[in-house]
Amino acid sequence: MTLMQVIYTASATAKGDGRDGHVETSDGTLALDLAVPKEMGGAGGAANPEQLFAAGYAACFHSALRLVGRRAKADVSDSVVAAEVGIGPNGSGGFGLTVELVVDLPAVSRETAEQIVEQAHQVCPYSNATRGNIDVTLTVRETLAA
Repeated sequence: MTLMQVIYTASATAKGDGRDGHVETSDGTLALDLAVPKEMGGAGGAANPEQLFAAGYAACFHSALRLVGRRAKADVSDSVVAAEVGIGPNGSGGFGLTVELVVDLPAVSRETAEQIVEQAHQVCPYSNATRGNIDVTLTVRETLAA
């Protein structure tokens, strides 16, 4: 296995009662109280780890998508990526995650959009980290150029 040269490390700390606690980055740019979602029996009303993961994955995948699109000389200027992260029992006594990435590439053909999305999935660090561990579905929305 090839060792990667790390160029940036993010650091965050969780305190309190886990999913009903508090998270903060070492540089203080992110500081959030957390709450278990109502759907999972909690009070809700604050962020949760799945939302944070969805936001990070959407942003990271969008960057990969724009990189791949620019390399292909495709118009990705109006692209949008939404990430939906699901959590549930994994059948082995623990919990697992699912992800659906929904991509809008309105200025390119469906065929081009699908190629760009698949290539971005190979480039994105989140996709590379989750591959083989989490079911990730890639969906190209139907708002594409003809």
